[in-house]
Amino acid sequence: MIKVSGLVVRRGRRVVLDGFDCEIPQGSVTGLLGPSGSGKTTLMRAIVGVQVVEKGTVTVLGHPAGSPPLRRKIGYVTQAPSVYADLTVSENVRYFASLYRLKAQAASDAIEAVGLTGHAGQLVADLSGGQRSRASLACAIVSRPEVLVLDEPTVGQDPVLRDELWSHFRRLADDGATVLVSSHVMDEANRCDRLLLIREGVLIADDTPAAVKRSAGTDDLDQAFLRLIRSQEVAA
Repeated sequence: MIKVSGLVVRRGRRVVLDGFDCEIPQGSVTGLLGPSGSGKTTLMRAIVGVQVVEKGTVTVLGHPAGSPPLRRKIGYVTQAPSVYADLTVSENVRYFASLYRLKAQAASDAIEAVGLTGHAGQLVADLSGGQRSRASLACAIVSRPEVLVLDEPTVGQDPVLRDELWSHFRRLADDGATVLVSSHVMDEANRCDRLLLIREGVLIADDTPAAVKRSAGTDDLDQAFLRLIRSQEVAA
């Protein structure tokens, strides 16, 4: 579904991603985890096709990332809410639905999925930060994209809503979508089918949560990540 080969991204003198390789299977929830500044957002931008790359290739659904055939097939949620503050939640989502020639019901379904039905008529400018993030997510999922790229979508959400959002991500994957979710919260990693653990632009683990913990010799993903980092440092 998504294949990244030899990806190199440089910003100024700093190499953000250095020969990065990974494959993300269809119909899965893949977690992209790592500390801030590790290259998660840069990788996601490359997959969506909005990142300038120095070397390597990124292929999505059989097409080069960012190519015209993919524009209607990918949903992308950035860390910063990407909705119109002077429109209501409903108006925002209906606008995005109209771009795909979808009816108002599709917008209502997306709003319900992110738990904003009670705020559908409220201006985005009057929402909390977490609610704005959910409005952005509703706009991204309204078209039921084949690939959904989510950059820390649960930041600032309460535990109940986080659980509901992850359940929705699972339903999308079960319906055949490929969901890539970045996070720096390890307890969310156990909800994923597969994990990509990244540090300083280098992939240090690519496996199921159970296999990552098993290889590190611990049942705690935080500890597993630390042990993998330390073993990488020793090897270097």
